[in-house]
Amino acid sequence: MTDAAPALTALAADDLARVLPSPATTDLHAHLDRYGPAPRPHRALFDEIERAGLRGRGGAAFPTATKLRAVAAGSRRPVVVANGTEGEPASAKDKVLLRFAPHLVLDGVEVVAEALGATSAHLCVDRAWSDVGDAVVRACAERGARRGVPRVEVLAAPDRYVAGEETALVHWLNGGEAKPTFVPPRPFERGVRGRPTLTSNVETFAQIGLIARFGSSWYRALGTPEAPGTTLLTVTGAVAAPGVCEAAGGTPLSEILLAAGGALDGVQALLVGGYFGTWVPGAALAQLTLDPASLSRHGASLGCGVVAVLPEHACPLQEVARVTRWLAGENAGQCGPCVYGLPAVADAVEVAASGGRVRPQQIVGLLDLVRGRGACRHPDGVARFVDSSIRVFADHVALHQRRGACPPQAPLLPVPATGGWR
Repeated sequence: MTDAAPALTALAADDLARVLPSPATTDLHAHLDRYGPAPRPHRALFDEIERAGLRGRGGAAFPTATKLRAVAAGSRRPVVVANGTEGEPASAKDKVLLRFAPHLVLDGVEVVAEALGATSAHLCVDRAWSDVGDAVVRACAERGARRGVPRVEVLAAPDRYVAGEETALVHWLNGGEAKPTFVPPRPFERGVRGRPTLTSNVETFAQIGLIARFGSSWYRALGTPEAPGTTLLTVTGAVAAPGVCEAAGGTPLSEILLAAGGALDGVQALLVGGYFGTWVPGAALAQLTLDPASLSRHGASLGCGVVAVLPEHACPLQEVARVTRWLAGENAGQCGPCVYGLPAVADAVEVAASGGRVRPQQIVGLLDLVRGRGACRHPDGVARFVDSSIRVFADHVALHQRRGACPPQAPLLPVPATGGWR
């Protein structure tokens, strides 16, 4: 996967290539030729989104219609924020979507802004991905101004892991640092400039644009009743063709890996949901499908749409230690569980990776001290990642204590350098 253009993988054909068309439709005329006239808002839009069963694609999977109605119930004209910051290092789906199909996202932003009567709309991208921002700016210029629709302002946000959390993004848009704030109030109550604010992932907006255009029945034609429609996934790690693909709900994860060229050296484990996700043993792969029930049976959820393959001969504890240390360093420095607790967790995981004498129960005890605390979900996400690591790789912890650390290996999961908070 390259920074400029991650590989695009189609799973089964044209009927799945809805969000990531091939060829890319970055040009407005090509976009309209493919999808028809721009969608128009109507009174039943929120009901149609509810019937479609759309949930947010930023990680929390909150029902989108519920979020829209909460913003609409505010007493002041709202603000719309499309979140394309994608601070998750293992994910590229939002960057690919904005780079290759920006008009789908803008369709959703505009139809929602008009339906809500919003006064302004912002689309935030990761500052490190200037080509993505340029693509969206060009798309906005092509669309021009339309009566009743606020101009979409494209902004380059700080490239920190928690900067894309909705309260952090709102705080930054209000002139502060991109750090999470204590709630309540939530952004839908008082957000940008004190107005009710809808903050949703850019893939969510792309799906809204399609539902507004084609309807909920069209959307549910793919997927399952519990996992309707399609979702974008970043398939990475030890696969032959890492990249971004689109898959219908209910698709077996084994098929998704085949779409990425297959595993290069067996599947020791899968990291599902990114760095706030969980490890699933490779032996469970044949039972996993792309739906909440299947994933939850193995303690996992789709999260931000990452599926990373750990090969058979890799040392999992090296990967876990490196990612945990990076996550500890990405805290906002505002709360004790993050400032003191997460570095202590990272220390313990590094001791385990080096073959030192640390019992898994000690690490679990540290996780209990940080879980459920702080201004945001960062401690919870780190705890989820590490807890699943201790469970799935318990044999490796014991083996390291008997034989010592594994030889250093080439890193598999990325841990990028990051900038400031403004």
